Amino acid sequence: MNMQKNRQLLALLVTLTLVITPLVALGVYIYGEHQNAQAQLDKMEPRHARLLGLSSQEADIAALLEQVQKAGEQYMYPVSQDAAQAGNAAQQRIREIFSAAGLQISSSQVLPSKVEKGFERIPLSVRADGDLLALQSALAVLSSQLPLILINEMDVQLVGGLQNVQPTVAPRLAVQFTFGILKGQK
Repeated sequence: MNMQKNRQLLALLVTLTLVITPLVALGVYIYGEHQNAQAQLDKMEPRHARLLGLSSQEADIAALLEQVQKAGEQYMYPVSQDAAQAGNAAQQRIREIFSAAGLQISSSQVLPSKVEKGFERIPLSVRADGDLLALQSALAVLSSQLPLILINEMDVQLVGGLQNVQPTVAPRLAVQFTFGILKGQK
């Protein structure tokens, strides 16, 4: 009888072990998945808070974006204008500024445009000569122009070299400019 009781007890223990083992394994699996999900939520919480903050300020952001676009329109040629037209308009303005400052333009050319970062950059090449005061005057006026005229390169050379410079006469300078203007892109 003792043996039979031991067998029944052993059978009961084996049965309980077989029933409890999958339940324990399922509990461990669920606990691990819960920890993983909690870690993912903790990682996403700052992003979600930022997105909520941005969505609550959507009207302010839209107003600022509109202000930036209006300010940008002030500094570049409009999208509706053709690149050749914008280049020719800038070339004409540069010619007028240089002539008014006392520089003589020997050549000017609008070069092919290049697309970069949402803008169309239109380069212009201009050669002029005159004295230092005329060059300074032209540069001062160029800095205040809208839409912007950017100076990409400037090469200044003394006409005739140093041996022909007379101390009483202002030396003549030959200047090679590469300008750039920006045009909005569709």
